[in-house]
Amino acid sequence: MLNQGIGSWPARRARKTPDRIAIVHEDDEITYRALYQRVLRLAHALRALGVARGDRIAYLGPNHPAFLETLFAAGTLGAVFVPLNSRLAAVELAYNLNDSGSTVLVHSAEHTETATAAASGTGVRHRITLGPAGPGAAGYDDLLAGAVSDPLDEAVAPDDPCMIMYTSGTTGRPKGAVLTHANITWNSVNVLIDSDFAGDEVTLVVAPLFHTAALNMTCLPTLLKGGRVVLLGAFDAERVLDVIERRRVTYMFGVPTMYDALSARPRWPTADLSSLRTLTCGGAPVPARTIDTYLARGLAFSQGYGMTEASPGILFLDREQTSAKAGSAGVPHFFTDTRVVLPDGRDAGPGERGEILVSGPNVMTGYWHRPDDTRAAVTDDGWLRTGDVARTDEDGYAYIVDRVKDMFVSGGENVYPAEVEAALLTHPAVRECAVIGVPHEVWGEVGHAVLVLEPGARADAEEILAHARTLLAKYKIPQTVTFADSLPRTASGKIVKAAVRASYAHP
Repeated sequence: MLNQGIGSWPARRARKTPDRIAIVHEDDEITYRALYQRVLRLAHALRALGVARGDRIAYLGPNHPAFLETLFAAGTLGAVFVPLNSRLAAVELAYNLNDSGSTVLVHSAEHTETATAAASGTGVRHRITLGPAGPGAAGYDDLLAGAVSDPLDEAVAPDDPCMIMYTSGTTGRPKGAVLTHANITWNSVNVLIDSDFAGDEVTLVVAPLFHTAALNMTCLPTLLKGGRVVLLGAFDAERVLDVIERRRVTYMFGVPTMYDALSARPRWPTADLSSLRTLTCGGAPVPARTIDTYLARGLAFSQGYGMTEASPGILFLDREQTSAKAGSAGVPHFFTDTRVVLPDGRDAGPGERGEILVSGPNVMTGYWHRPDDTRAAVTDDGWLRTGDVARTDEDGYAYIVDRVKDMFVSGGENVYPAEVEAALLTHPAVRECAVIGVPHEVWGEVGHAVLVLEPGARADAEEILAHARTLLAKYKIPQTVTFADSLPRTASGKIVKAAVRASYAHP
């Protein structure tokens, strides 16, 4: 094939395993043969609309087969796929559409109003809705029905851009990480090796596909291997347990809050989880109590650490090491390398804290139309700066300490909020917490903890801080505490520290 990118995957799978189920959505099952035919029809329809090599095609909506069909159709034409965060406001989406220069926007019916507003005034020339055709928008199914399914084999090179994935933008305007077909392929190979995917894998994808872990760490590796992807449009703990039982799910990815929600359901002790082989968690370290809850059901977590700019896999902790290396993010993925570097550029020794740098074929080519940001993110010798602080143990396992920007200095001592948060979370009444540095006239900065308690739990600040004093040095103990009903989070489940500071960092 001339196409060496991921747009060729449906064709390659259709010739190897045409009758296997590729995608399950609601009660619909799509075989690899049918997926290939639908991708071809969409590619022809997009070409008829004027889409050419290098053009950007955006997608807005919940998890749906059309997301993947649009991704593969773009890859078939040599175009670039732009997944959009469906939780953003229209003005934020308009920024991403303008920044990427997207000319086509495929969107769900329920996002029609937002999509219309977002596309107005941008370079979007065509809107395609998954519902019936409407004012200014073609119908997705109508386009496919009216298109041919003749084979297409455009020359697409591994280093051609495949997708532009926008960072969460928690510290300013989002930046578009340009990921090539090679980046995505190598990341998938890393996952297949390190997670030991099988051809009979049944992968539940309930985290949003616009999030890099859901798409690139779970969905695409499954399709590359020839497994089955079960798509859910939104997370509902009761429904997830139903789907695991009914579809005999073997693999799923989630963030800690999702896994905690599952184990909180009344049916958790008796739910049939016998099909599950692998549970992967990302977005935040898995609390010890969550690990213990799942171990009691015979389930261990594979944990990882990554970032959009690395497609995203960087570190991986195999489930066999969940207990022995509790709290670790693991070692580098098979074809990826990392360093922990001190401020003066020297490699850190075991136990020393430094910034994680990453290199490998899964690392982005740069930020879309942002050469200055790209230069700032990459060292002179080609290592990507992650902005995260870590330490390694004698065996080379890495432990994420915190974000460089989240660290604060109290009385001349560095305080890493993630370490403090981990200690606070061991109190049985604490469900979620965020620690930030706030100004102090004597110490410069001190810690302020924002806590969310478990439903029905009762605890005061002094009780929780007394617990922390048994685990942490005095200078790390927060001086003040605020109780909240919830904490602001990104779509991937990460706490938005900028929003916490805006609400709680009073002088």
